[in-house]
Amino acid sequence: MIKSLDFSKTNGLLPVIVQDYNTSAVLMLGYMNEEALEKTMEDKKVTFWSRSKKRLWQKGETSGNYLKFVSMEKDCDSDSLLIQAIPEGPTCHTGSYSCFNVQPNKLSILRELEELISQRAEEMPENSYTTKLLKGNIDLVAQKVGEEAVETVVAGLSQDVENLHEESADLIYHLLVLLKKRNTNFDSVLEVLAKRRG
Repeated sequence: MIKSLDFSKTNGLLPVIVQDYNTSAVLMLGYMNEEALEKTMEDKKVTFWSRSKKRLWQKGETSGNYLKFVSMEKDCDSDSLLIQAIPEGPTCHTGSYSCFNVQPNKLSILRELEELISQRAEEMPENSYTTKLLKGNIDLVAQKVGEEAVETVVAGLSQDVENLHEESADLIYHLLVLLKKRNTNFDSVLEVLAKRRG
C-alpha cells in the first residue's frame, strides 16, 4: 500500500486520523512521511513525523501510552490515511482519552472484557475464576451459560430491573468465556448479526 500513496501533495507528509479499533472514536490527527509509515508497519506501534521536532516520533515513546497498530486504509485520493489502533493509555498529552472531546463508547467494555479473558487464557493466573472456567471442561462453561440464561429469564419476569441488569452482565461474561473456550470471538457473532440485518 505504501507505494500507492501520494506523498507529493503535502511536501511528503500525509495527514493521518487515528481511530480506536475497539470504540471507533477518533483519537488524534498526526502526519506521516514514508519513513514513519514504514516504522509503524515494522514496530506495530503508530509512529509520526513530528513537524515541530523535525524527526520521527513514536506516540508513547516518553509516556508509555503507545498506539498499537491494527489496520490502515487510504482515502479515495490516496493522500490521507485512517489508522485503527488500540490505545495503551490516554492518547492526548493532557491525559485525556482522545485529543478531541469524545469519550469511549460504552460498548467498548465488551472488547475490553474479551481482551481480559484472552489475557487470562494466555497467563492462566491462579485464584482467577476465569482461569478456572478456561481450564475446566467445555461442559462446565456451557452449563454456566445455561444457568445464567435461566437466571436472566427469571430476573426478566420479576419486577427487579437492577437484578435483570446484573444477571444479563453475568450471562454476557460467561458467553464470552464460552466463545474463547471454542477459539472464536464476539466479532464472529457480530458478523452474523450484520448479515441478518441485510
